[in-house]
Amino acid sequence: MAGVQVMPAAVDAAGLRKARVGAAPSGGSGVSTSLFAGDWRRKARRTSCSVRVLRQARSRGGLGIVCNLGGQYEETFDDVQLQLMNYFTYKAVRTVLTQLYEMNPPSYRWFYNFVAVNKPTDGKLFLRALSKERQELAERVMITRLHLYGKWIKKCDHGKMYHKISDENLMLMRERLMETVIWPTDDTNTEKIG
Repeated sequence: MAGVQVMPAAVDAAGLRKARVGAAPSGGSGVSTSLFAGDWRRKARRTSCSVRVLRQARSRGGLGIVCNLGGQYEETFDDVQLQLMNYFTYKAVRTVLTQLYEMNPPSYRWFYNFVAVNKPTDGKLFLRALSKERQELAERVMITRLHLYGKWIKKCDHGKMYHKISDENLMLMRERLMETVIWPTDDTNTEKIG
């Protein structure tokens, strides 16, 4: 089927190191690692997730799983921390905009135009640019960001959040199951009453 990514059924570590796109793994499984089965026009791409021997895992004598889509979560969640910081920067910018709208309309207009040009999606870059233009507004955003994070930490119930994620995952899997199940039709009502 064109455009479908085919993963080998059984893969050994030695086979991954030597495997080339389109070649069978050395384990002798005979399953092709071709990324696009049956579509010769597409270029073969490197797989998103693979098993590699990592430096840390090598010292322990094991393998580590590397997924380029979601990152590698052996010890840290640095990308999650960065996303949280960026989100709190965004929330702080919105809060400061609201405060300036009510208290200082000329500063609001300037800050609004600045935010329109310099999106606050990357908090560090945004705050660097803002501090070059108006240091007092940058400090206000930083203080507001820290305050909002402190409020969130006090109100966030991590156990409740875990259960929310678990319940949502279960609900989504249940919905998907209901979509894929073929329900039997009731053929007794299709007869004509005569």
